[in-house]
Amino acid sequence: MLDFTLVRKKEMTLPELTKTLTVETLRQLTHEMVDRQLSLIAACTDADVVFVPVDPQADDPYAVSEDEKNISWTLGHLIVHATASSEEAAFLAAELARGVPYEPRRSRSEIHWTDITTLEQCRARLQESRRMRLACLDIWPDKPSMDNTYTSKRSGWVINPVTQFVFGLSHDDAHLAQIEEVVRQATAGR
Repeated sequence: MLDFTLVRKKEMTLPELTKTLTVETLRQLTHEMVDRQLSLIAACTDADVVFVPVDPQADDPYAVSEDEKNISWTLGHLIVHATASSEEAAFLAAELARGVPYEPRRSRSEIHWTDITTLEQCRARLQESRRMRLACLDIWPDKPSMDNTYTSKRSGWVINPVTQFVFGLSHDDAHLAQIEEVVRQATAGR
């Protein structure tokens, strides 16, 4: 798996981290990430999926309603959120790779977290997300338009298709510790 530590410490940019990655590497990294997420929930039960952890720092400025802004995220919530973000990055990366000019917009579809109540649903959502992300890589041309870039308003980085795809993996990675903590709290509470 990619180590995002230097990027998070602002000692390296994401474009610097991703500059040597290939489409095949992105496939491998996708498998590694989804396998890691599946391994984190492997010993969970259905009750763990809906367990509400203690999270005093809970703050979701993008919550669908004011009621959900400061709730602690369940395991099901984390899984649907992480997968939706990675899929969004993968779909946008495919457009860049195909030479489609970048237009700032969302390409996001996220089921509501309350619809995920079982461990099997979490596993299925992760496997479906793996399939969708790999399918996005399958539609990249043999010679992707790596010079089709945009400058991120947030970071100032020049983003190409590979870096766009890795945004999703980075987002997944940022939630791994949170998933581990929810699993720890849920299993300790059994």
